[in-house]
Amino acid sequence: MERVPMTLRGHKRLEAELKNLKSVERPAVIQAIAEARAHGDLSENAEYHAAKEKQGFIESRVMELESALGRAEVIDSSKMSGDIVRFGATVMLADVDNDEESTYQIVGVDEADIDSGLVSITSPIARALIGKSEGDVVDVQTPRGEKSYEILEVKWI
Repeated sequence: MERVPMTLRGHKRLEAELKNLKSVERPAVIQAIAEARAHGDLSENAEYHAAKEKQGFIESRVMELESALGRAEVIDSSKMSGDIVRFGATVMLADVDNDEESTYQIVGVDEADIDSGLVSITSPIARALIGKSEGDVVDVQTPRGEKSYEILEVKWI
């Protein structure tokens, strides 16, 4: 089985989601299916079909989370140091064209969330940053063309 890197925070978040699905969501949807069945004719029972669809989603997500957690190689970035960008680093960047600053943490595929500043290790920006250090300028191929960023700071949090 191929191991995939994951931050400690990301691992805890996925574990919490899995626990919620198994202990709260799964029993609730089973109850909803039982109540919908009690209404009789299942062929035209919208509540029953909606609950069965939700059950399918929950079971699929449980399997997805169990797989991700089973393959995870947990890395605690707060115990790392140095100014070279590696997995788990939080990197402050400045757009070379307009000096606009942004901050990203390089995380595992299963925990990426661009709106929260978490970029996947496989993303173009993370691939451009890996191995670089403070003061370096990197070129990143984005959907809107090539962008250049200067690495202002590398933090380990």
